[in-house]
Amino acid sequence: MRVILAKTAGFCFGVNRAVELVEQAVREGRRAVTLGPIIHNRHVVDHFAALGVREVKSIGEIFDGETVIIRSHGVPRSDFEALEARGLSVIDATCPFVKRIHNLVAAAEQEGRRPVIIGQKTHPEVLAIAGWCCGPLVFEDAAELEQWLLEDPEHPQIPISMVSQTTSPKDLWEKCTQIAKKVCTNLKIFDTICGATEKRQEEATALSRRCDAMVVVGDKASSNTNRLAMICSQNCDNVSLVDNAGELNLSLYSDASTIGITAGASTPAWIIKEVNNIMSEEIKVEGVAEESFEELLEQSIKTLNTGDKVVGIVTSISGNEVGVDLGTKHAGYIPASELSSDPNAKAEELFHVGDEIEVIVVRVNDGEGTAMLSKKRLDAVKIWDDIEAAKDEKAVVEGVITEENKGGLVANVKGIRVFIPASQTGIAKGGDLGALVKQTVQMKITEVNRARRRVVGSIREVTREARKAAIEKIWSEIEVGKKYHGTVKSLTSYGAFVDIGGVDGMVHVSELSWNRIKTPADVVKVGDEIDVYVIAFDPEKKKISLGYKTAETNPWNIFMNNYHVGDVATVKVVKLMTFGAFAEIIPGVDGLIHISQIADRRIAKPEDVLSEGQEVDAKIIDVDAENKRISLSIRALLAGEDEE
Repeated sequence: MRVILAKTAGFCFGVNRAVELVEQAVREGRRAVTLGPIIHNRHVVDHFAALGVREVKSIGEIFDGETVIIRSHGVPRSDFEALEARGLSVIDATCPFVKRIHNLVAAAEQEGRRPVIIGQKTHPEVLAIAGWCCGPLVFEDAAELEQWLLEDPEHPQIPISMVSQTTSPKDLWEKCTQIAKKVCTNLKIFDTICGATEKRQEEATALSRRCDAMVVVGDKASSNTNRLAMICSQNCDNVSLVDNAGELNLSLYSDASTIGITAGASTPAWIIKEVNNIMSEEIKVEGVAEESFEELLEQSIKTLNTGDKVVGIVTSISGNEVGVDLGTKHAGYIPASELSSDPNAKAEELFHVGDEIEVIVVRVNDGEGTAMLSKKRLDAVKIWDDIEAAKDEKAVVEGVITEENKGGLVANVKGIRVFIPASQTGIAKGGDLGALVKQTVQMKITEVNRARRRVVGSIREVTREARKAAIEKIWSEIEVGKKYHGTVKSLTSYGAFVDIGGVDGMVHVSELSWNRIKTPADVVKVGDEIDVYVIAFDPEKKKISLGYKTAETNPWNIFMNNYHVGDVATVKVVKLMTFGAFAEIIPGVDGLIHISQIADRRIAKPEDVLSEGQEVDAKIIDVDAENKRISLSIRALLAGEDEE
């Protein structure tokens, strides 16, 4: 007897990400709750419950101070708005592929288009998607879609954007798109079925065709698990859906020579392993085998066609080419010129024998039994797909500026040449564009023409949005007394303007220093980074008054904290008067040495003994805190004299 475990069984990327986010929240000691089950698997939910993570069905059940984790299926936009209104901390564990669909239907609504969703009407993912737009239509099968399109002559004229639940069957999606293409006059189609789901279902199909019995592992509430069971049932008469190893009925497989195991995307690896181990140990098998999807399809793949995307195993690496086993009668090879777009890349650094790689078929020679393959071309196709997706989703991408030309700058984004017009660089007219060459920058893709291999980007769009967001954040959080770390942008005769993160505030000259200054330049200069605090603000006039001098830097406070009557200080004579001399104790604080306290003898005038700029030791003999006056004495320090 033989047990075959599907290669794609277990957590998909989105589920794994959601689980890791919850685990991270637990590690950080947060009081975490999940809005709905984080994934469709009760074992995972119970595990997190034991760690103190609550599951709530509504926002009203959440307590202040708790961190809310959005489940992998996502939630409607209204839930995010309600959480924001409550001021709750949110961790968004929505699957990125589902999040993309949210953005697509929201964009469709903004463009005046009618969102059409293919999927189960009651599925949490579909309910969440529908909550990101107004008036969406949800169809569970192709006949239902066709009926709606044909029941009213105006329906085919409606601008439609069509998306799919990520776990919908591929054949259902293809039927729906074929119908829509035939009937609709203004149609946009976005294939949003998750690639991992599609491959998992294809593997289940191939595996169930070869096995006498199939075991599908997963939570019975999971739609993708139930769909796997349905797919297997179409090809195999002996199919069991089990939640865990404890539900296995081994007697059902006594007559089976080959048993296949697959699992839903929400099934933890430890449950799959336990099922596999029990079956392998309890049923007397000759050997437990794990076969890849490609091996399962080996006998059905008879020919290759130019342009096909295929998966193979690296069998050899040399300076001129890489050998690839495609599981067919053809010997696949990748010539050095088709390995990578990087001319300096080396095959031995890119691949290792035994690696599984995806490539494009460039040329097939049935006579010689060879197939020329390309990794470089497949990577290029995927990169172009990513670039187009970035444009559609208005996502930020990173690139390196490679050159300056007459009209602007050229950037390299994943090997694609992106032109950035001078007006979109964020540099003022006449500025030095060359300063950005060799710099890594963030930009948005504004135009893509794959046929002409033309891509246009904008740095300015990113900085504009970032600045706008920063400004909105500052005005939403500003309050008197709040401190900011800012940069001096400009100086005037009456003060300094300071950028506190997208918004400029003014520090009046009187707020720059406790000492008397002639100009703001005596204290700060343009480009200085300084700490300031809010004195007053006017949201309507968009004006902010800032302070720079603080109680901690007040010279009088410093003096009072560090000096007392009876202390001796080295002081600097700053001004001579007929009645005595003023001396600086610390910058900003002067004391008076009365003429009678300058010497141990009678003198006619202070300059007979002292001169401006002279440093002398003097004793503090009196402090008038109310009037901020200090009396000093040199005489008290002279030999034979006391303080009196």
